[in-house]
Amino acid sequence: SFLASSHDCACFNVAQAPSMSASSSLWNQSESIPVTSLTPGIPVKERVKVSRNWRHGRCRRETVLKWKCNLMPWIELDGEYLYLSQAENIQAYQLCPDGTGLQHHPQAIFSGHQEDVCRFVLVNSHIVSGGGDGNIVLHKIHGSYSVKFSAHEQEVNCVDFQGGLIVSGSRDRTAKVWSLSAGRVGQCLHTVQTEDRVWSIAISPLLSSFVTGTACCGHTSPLRIWDLESGQLLTCLGTDFHRGAGVLDVFYETPSLLLSCGYDTYIRYWDIRTSTRKCVQEWEEPHDSALYCIRSDKNHMIASGSSYYGVVRLWDKRQTRCLQSFHLSSPTSSPVYCLRFSTTHLYAALASALHVLDFTAP
Repeated sequence: SFLASSHDCACFNVAQAPSMSASSSLWNQSESIPVTSLTPGIPVKERVKVSRNWRHGRCRRETVLKWKCNLMPWIELDGEYLYLSQAENIQAYQLCPDGTGLQHHPQAIFSGHQEDVCRFVLVNSHIVSGGGDGNIVLHKIHGSYSVKFSAHEQEVNCVDFQGGLIVSGSRDRTAKVWSLSAGRVGQCLHTVQTEDRVWSIAISPLLSSFVTGTACCGHTSPLRIWDLESGQLLTCLGTDFHRGAGVLDVFYETPSLLLSCGYDTYIRYWDIRTSTRKCVQEWEEPHDSALYCIRSDKNHMIASGSSYYGVVRLWDKRQTRCLQSFHLSSPTSSPVYCLRFSTTHLYAALASALHVLDFTAP
């Protein structure tokens, strides 16, 4: 979501970005600009300035929220709001119109879990969350409608929601597919025995399959793709994972292009059209830290969050080394549990604070 030439000024919503043509390329030749909210009102001169700031790492850093207890928060961006999980609740904060941060008090609070929210997704004005209580909760953002159902015997580590279906992964070594169709809400359609703890999950954009990232404690690949309709295993990705090299985050760029990261300190880029045995590209975290989260602009830019000292790195797929890095929690150490970015800002959730990098300044 950030690098574009001064001639390529189109912006797209990261959560719902269409496939990009060459004319809307983000990391074109010399300059770049992130892609998030469609904001045609930003003058070209300002976009070029922001583009250069991203490339050279020039930004204003700010801690916009702090809390007393160490948590494992997750965030999502949606237009003028940032959604943040804090313990058993998800809170919606309005972004300040001048881009200086968040409103101090949440506009809405979504509850329903008895233990901490592990992951949640925001799709089509619905929030789907998985919690440490083994439950899945569905909220309609604009309205009082909500549904909660018991999903797993242990904590629900990850969820995704597309096309009227929820997929969930758990510490109980299963992944499940759930229906949200009328009359079948909360009905389990398939239970997949992964034989390993599931840390990450994502539905393919074609809505035909889903990928699970597991702890890699056994002898099978931690990355596996399953048929969404039947629940059958379609393929395993990779052959050379080391024991314990669990996959903590996965991200589909297209139906055939997939990013993964985790405990083995690598970002891997998979093209399932060419090979399922070996990734087409990989980038190693230079300080040998586990990678907790990744995000892409679906073009040339990748952002990653590391396990120590709140390190956020920006990568250009055309380069082997990271482009920029930011240490957000020095001298104390915290993982970056989640990050999201817009055209002008990058938000990173750490154990006790939410940080923002503002690339409109200086």
